[in-house]
Amino acid sequence: MATTMTSIAFFFFLLLLLLSSSAVLADNDNAQIPSDKSQLAPWFRNSIQKYKLRRTTLDPALVEAEDSVKIIKVSKSGGGNFNTVMAAVNSVPAGNTRRPEFGTVDSATLIVESDYFMAVNIIVINSSPRPDGKKEGSPGGGTEGVRRQGRIYNCRLIGFRTPNVMIGAGIFSMDATLKALWTTYLEVESLCICTELHTKGDGGFSVITAQARNLESEDNGYSFVHCTLSGTGGNTFLGRAWMSRPKVVFSYTFMSPVVSPLGWSNNIHPERESLVFYGEYKCMGPGADTSKRSKFTKELDDDGATPFITLNYIDASTWLLPPRSCTPLKDMNKDTHLVCTLQ
Repeated sequence: MATTMTSIAFFFFLLLLLLSSSAVLADNDNAQIPSDKSQLAPWFRNSIQKYKLRRTTLDPALVEAEDSVKIIKVSKSGGGNFNTVMAAVNSVPAGNTRRPEFGTVDSATLIVESDYFMAVNIIVINSSPRPDGKKEGSPGGGTEGVRRQGRIYNCRLIGFRTPNVMIGAGIFSMDATLKALWTTYLEVESLCICTELHTKGDGGFSVITAQARNLESEDNGYSFVHCTLSGTGGNTFLGRAWMSRPKVVFSYTFMSPVVSPLGWSNNIHPERESLVFYGEYKCMGPGADTSKRSKFTKELDDDGATPFITLNYIDASTWLLPPRSCTPLKDMNKDTHLVCTLQ
C-alpha cells in the first residue's frame, strides 16, 4: 500500500512539474519586452530558455533535429571539413532531419529553404550594384530568404535592395544589422529586437518595409522593438503599402533624421489608407516626431502596443531557441572565425 501511495504521489508531483513548466513557458511568451533596453539581456535569458529545459514543449520536428546535431567545420585554409560555406551546405542531403552546424565566414548571398533555420555571427552580402532604374536587367530583389521559423542573431545582411526577404511564419531577429536601399519582408510574422536598419537613401526615396498582408484574415506582420533606424539621406519611409493591408509596428525605436517626416507611404494607393495598420509606440529621436506623420499613422497606447511587444506575437514557445555558444576552432588562424550555428 505504501508503495502504491508513493507511486501515486510521484505521478502527481511529475504532472505538477510538467504543468508548471508549461505555465512558465506560457507566461514567458506573454511577458512584455522591457521598455528599458538595458534589461533586454536578462529578459531574453529568462524568456528563451535552453533546449534541454524545453524539449517537451517544442515542435517535434525541431526536437528531432536538435537531438542529432552534426558539426561541420568550414575553413578557407583547409583546416575544416570544407573550404566554403556553399560546399558545406551542399553536403547536407535532401530531406535531412539532422541539425547541421557550420563554421562562420563572410558569406555571399544566401537562400534558406529549411524550417527552423538559425544564423549566428554571419555576414550575408548581396554584392549586386545599386539599381539605377534605367539599365535593363538591373538587380531587383535580393535572394536572401528564410522560409519558416527562422532565427537570426548578431548577423549583418547587406545589399542595395531587399537584402532580407522572409517568407513563412515566425521570424526572430536580435542584435542584427540590415543595410539596404529597400529592406522588404514578405508574408511572415517577424519580430526584430535590438536590430539596426541602415538605409542607403542618398538622393532618392528609400523604404524599410513593404509588408505583403493582403487580407484581414491573414495573421502576419512585422514588429520592430528597440531597433535603430540609421542611414543616409532624409527621405526614408518606415513602410509602403505594397499590398492592401500591411501591418507594421515600431516600438521603443530610435529614429534618426533619415526617416521622412511623413513616416509612411500609401504607395500611390490612397484607397489603402483606411486598411493599413502602421503603428508607432514610444519611439524616440529626430525621426520619431509624429507631428507631420501621414494621417493614417496609428500612435499606439499601452493596450494597442501590447500584442506587438511580446514573444507570443510569433508563438515563440514552440520553436524559438537561444543561440548556441560560439567556440574557437583548435586550429584557429587568421581566416578562420568561430564555430557557431548555421542551422
